[in-house]
Amino acid sequence: MTAGAPTATAVEPAVEPAAAASAPPPAPGRGAHVLLTAILLRAGRTVLSVVASAAVIVGLWYAFIAVFDLDPLVAKDPQAVWTYLFTADKAAESRRTILDGLWHTLGDAGVGYLAGTVAAIVVAVCFVLFRSVERALMPVAMMLRSVPLVAMIPLLTLIFGRGLTAVGVIAGIIVFFPSLVNLVFGLRSGPPAAADLVLAYGGGPATVLRKVALPSALPALFVSARIAVPGAVIGALLAEWLATGEGLGYYMQRAQQTFNYGGVWASVVVITVASIALYAIVGFIEAIVLARYGPSSGLGR
Repeated sequence: MTAGAPTATAVEPAVEPAAAASAPPPAPGRGAHVLLTAILLRAGRTVLSVVASAAVIVGLWYAFIAVFDLDPLVAKDPQAVWTYLFTADKAAESRRTILDGLWHTLGDAGVGYLAGTVAAIVVAVCFVLFRSVERALMPVAMMLRSVPLVAMIPLLTLIFGRGLTAVGVIAGIIVFFPSLVNLVFGLRSGPPAAADLVLAYGGGPATVLRKVALPSALPALFVSARIAVPGAVIGALLAEWLATGEGLGYYMQRAQQTFNYGGVWASVVVITVASIALYAIVGFIEAIVLARYGPSSGLGR
């Protein structure tokens, strides 16, 4: 190579703008497809868990009766309950009576659940915004939680009477405490970086609560609902049994006193099936809400 010869340089081909633009666009409706897939996965897991739980309960039911050799007059198996509800001579009348009591109990449970959940949300927000309120009231809440509800029912009945208000208070107490603990944890589980970003742009604690804490608390809200919905049903039954004299709780007490053991077992089965159905409904609603509004980590659960 001579001294004056020019050196060869590699010339990179220019990237045509048209080549970059020729990449296929995202398929239309892909976001909706991902959302639907996440919803179906969550709903499928919920349904499978419910079916598996029901099968385990039925198996344990038969096993319990067989192991302890219980008297068939008192201990009814699933087949006896089916006969009582569907094939006996008075099955239609028995079924109508139990279902009437069930709707009344579910209405009472709904009132208690709404009252307890709304109260838990309000108190949890106050605890998160004002730490002094939490330090003052949380010990009181835990102390009240340790008091057996059965011991409080006579006092609650004396104060609120024997109507719907008393049922709402009794069922709401069962719902309130687990919901409060879960919601306080959920409201404080938001990412600190997101809260700092809101504050840096001039937002206050209320804005952080609305834009960061509340969306982060959605999983905790549904965890609370999974616990609280069956708890509200139990509270409604307890209130009907001991206070109001109405609904399925009172029917179970009356059936036991009249030696109608088939009615007692059928009532237990019906209220259990209703509780499982409500649990599944909560799981389905959770799938829809969290897939759309929840944190991104919730999609894979």
